[in-house]
Amino acid sequence: MRVAAIVFSTVLTLVAVALVARTVATMVGVIRLGQPAIGRTNEPAQRWRTMLVETLAHTRLRKWSLVGAAHWFVFVGFGFLFLTLVTAYGQIYAGADWALPLIGHWWPYEIVAELVALLTLLGIAFLIVVRQLVHPRRLGRLSRFAGSTFWQAYYVEYTIVAIAACILVLRGLEGALAGGGWSLHHVVSYPLAIAFAGLSPDAVATTIIAVATVKIAVSMAWAIVIAVNPTMGVAWHRFTAFFNIWFKRNADGRDALGALPVMHSAGKPIDFEDPGEDDIFGAGAVENFTWKGLLDFTTCTECGRCQSVCPAWNTGKPLSPKGFVMDLRNHAYAKAPFLQASEEARAALPDAVKAEADRGLVGSVDEGFVIDSDVLWSCTTCGACVEQCPVDIEHVDHIADMRRHQVLVESEFPSELNQLFRGLESKGNPWNMPPSARLDWTKGLPFEVPVLGGEVGSLGEVEYLFWVGCAGAYDDRAKRTTRAVAELLHTAGVSFAVLGEAETCTGDPARRSGNEFVYQMLAQQNVETLREAGATKAVVTCAHCFNAIKNEYRQLGLELEVVHHTQLLNRLVREGRLTPVAPEAGAGNGSASQPITYHDPCYLGRHNQVYEPPRELLGALPGVEVREMPRSGSRSFCCGAGGARMWMEENIGTRVNLARTTEAVDTGAERIATGCPFCSVMLGDGLTQKQSDGTAGDNVEVIDVAQLLLESVRRGTLAPREDQDAAASTD
Repeated sequence: MRVAAIVFSTVLTLVAVALVARTVATMVGVIRLGQPAIGRTNEPAQRWRTMLVETLAHTRLRKWSLVGAAHWFVFVGFGFLFLTLVTAYGQIYAGADWALPLIGHWWPYEIVAELVALLTLLGIAFLIVVRQLVHPRRLGRLSRFAGSTFWQAYYVEYTIVAIAACILVLRGLEGALAGGGWSLHHVVSYPLAIAFAGLSPDAVATTIIAVATVKIAVSMAWAIVIAVNPTMGVAWHRFTAFFNIWFKRNADGRDALGALPVMHSAGKPIDFEDPGEDDIFGAGAVENFTWKGLLDFTTCTECGRCQSVCPAWNTGKPLSPKGFVMDLRNHAYAKAPFLQASEEARAALPDAVKAEADRGLVGSVDEGFVIDSDVLWSCTTCGACVEQCPVDIEHVDHIADMRRHQVLVESEFPSELNQLFRGLESKGNPWNMPPSARLDWTKGLPFEVPVLGGEVGSLGEVEYLFWVGCAGAYDDRAKRTTRAVAELLHTAGVSFAVLGEAETCTGDPARRSGNEFVYQMLAQQNVETLREAGATKAVVTCAHCFNAIKNEYRQLGLELEVVHHTQLLNRLVREGRLTPVAPEAGAGNGSASQPITYHDPCYLGRHNQVYEPPRELLGALPGVEVREMPRSGSRSFCCGAGGARMWMEENIGTRVNLARTTEAVDTGAERIATGCPFCSVMLGDGLTQKQSDGTAGDNVEVIDVAQLLLESVRRGTLAPREDQDAAASTD
C-alpha cells in the first residue's frame, strides 16, 4: 500500500504543481496587460507594515465580529497547517512514525497544531452555517452572497473541513502509535488516540499512510481545481490579497477614498490644456485599467460585503459592486488570449475568445456589453464598498474611470447631465444661476459679510475664508445653513471673508460624473483665485466642497488648511466662544429632551473620517437627545446625492433618499440633522414624500447642525431674529 500511496501522491503532486505554476504565469500575464499604476511602490516599509497588520490582525474583517474571528482561524490554519502537509508526505515516503525535524515531537508545536486544526474546523463550520443562514434562497437579493459562484465556495469550504479532519485523525493515530496514553503531545487528539488504541501497531501505521494519502489527495485536488479556474477568487484571494493590500493606493492603510486619482495615460498625467493624440481617457476597454485594477478584479473573493452595504443594490438598482468586479474579472481573463496574441495569431483563436474581444465594455447587457449602463450610472460614489472590502478593492476609482471614458470619448451619459455640464461651464454652478446672485444669501443679516475685493483686500487679513459653495449660495434650504454659520462665526468673533462672485463650483459633480475636462477648468480657476487671494485656512459647509478643496486641490499644488463647519463650530463651543442655552420648559418645545438623529454625509464621514465633531456638537446642545440610526458612522447609508446622482433621475427601484429618510424617521426623531447641503436636499425631499403619504409626522424636519446650534445660542440673546429666518426662507 505504501508504494501505491507514494506513486499516487507523487504523480498527483507533480500535476498540481505544474498546473498551478502555469496558472500563476497566466494570471501575472493578465495583470501585466493593464496600464502603469503610479504611486504603488512608495514607502515600502510602511506598505509592509500595512499589509502585515491588515492580514495578520484581520483589521478589516474584524468589523464583522464573529465572522471575522472565524475567518481569522481559517486564515491562520491555511498557512500554519502547511507543515502538517509536509508531515503527511514524510509519513508516506519515510514511514508512519516520521515527524518534522526538531519541532515534530516538540509538545508546544504539537499542541498548537492540534488547536489550530480544531479551531479551523470550528471556524469553517461556523462560516458554512452563516452562508446558509444568509443564502439567497432565504434572503433573495438582500443576501450578500447573491450572485456569488456557490459551487466554488462550497468546494473550498468542504476542502478545509476535510483537511482539518484529516489532521485531527492523523494526530489521534499518531497518539495511538505512541501507546495511546495521556501526554502533552496529544492534548486535543487524546480522545481519538484512545479510540484507535485497540488497533495493532501495523494497522495504525497502515491507517496513517492511508489518511495521509487522503490529506495529500484533497490538498492537491484543490490545487488542480483552482489551477483550471484562474477566476476562482474565493480560493485565489488567499494568495493575491497580500499583493493587493501591499499595492493599495495609500501606503499608510487609508481607504482609496477622498480624492479621485489623477487621470493618467500610459503612466503619464494627462495635460488637459494640450492632451496628446494617443492619450487614453478613462477605461473604455478592460486593458485600459491599470495593472492594479486587474489585480483588484483577480483578488475579489465574492464575499459580498460590498454588495451588502451598497445603497444602489439595497434599493433595487442593478449595481452590485461585487457583480461589477466579477464581470470585469471574467471578461479580462476571457479576452486576455486575444490581447496577448499577435495580429497573425488572432485569426486562429477560438471563436469564444474572438467574441469576447468584440464585446463593448459599457452598454446594454442584452446587446452583449460587459457592464450595463444602468450599473455604471447607479453609483453614488459613497465609498461604502471600498470601506468594507476585506482585500482593498478600489471600486469607486474603477467606476470613475469608466465614467470618464463614457463622457469624454463616447459622449454616452444620462441626458440629465447635459444641464449640469452646461451650468458648470457657462455659469460656474450646477443650478445654472448667475454669478451675481452668489451673495444673495447675505441679505437681511444684521452685519456686513466681508467680501474679498471689497472690505477685504487679501485673505491674509482674516482668519478664515468662508467657502460658501454653490448649494450654500443658491439653494434656499442650504442658504439657511450658510447664514447660520456666518452668524455663529460673527458671534464668536471669528474673522472671515467670502469670495463672492470670484467663487465658482469646485468641480466635484463634474469629476464624479466623469467630466474631467470641466472639473480641471473649474478647479484650476479656483486654485488660482485662492492663491492670488492668499488663502491659508478655509471653513466649508458642503461635504463635497470640503473633500474637493481639502484633498483634490492638493493634486493641483494647493496646500490649504480646510475644516468643515461642524469641526470649527464644535471647537468654538468647547472654547466657550459660543454658548448653547437650553430651551425654556413649557415654551412649546415639546418634551424637555428633543429626539434628534444625525445622518453622516458620505463625503464628510467615510471619505474624510469626520464622525465625532458633529456628534460632540449635538451632544453639547442642552435639551437634545441624539438617537443613532442602525446604519451610522462608517456604516452610514448614503442619501443618494453623491456621484452627481443629485442631478440624475432615479427611476429604478426605491429612491435612495427615501430609504434613508425612512430609517431616520423610524428612530422617532423629530429632527434629522446633517452637515451637508446635498444631504439636506435629498433627505428633505424624502421627508416631504413621507409626510405627503402619511408615513411621517408634520413635526419632523431636516436641519443642519449649524442651524441647531444657532437656535440654542440665540436663546442667550434678547431677540430670536425671526426677520432673518423669514428673509432666508424667501430668498
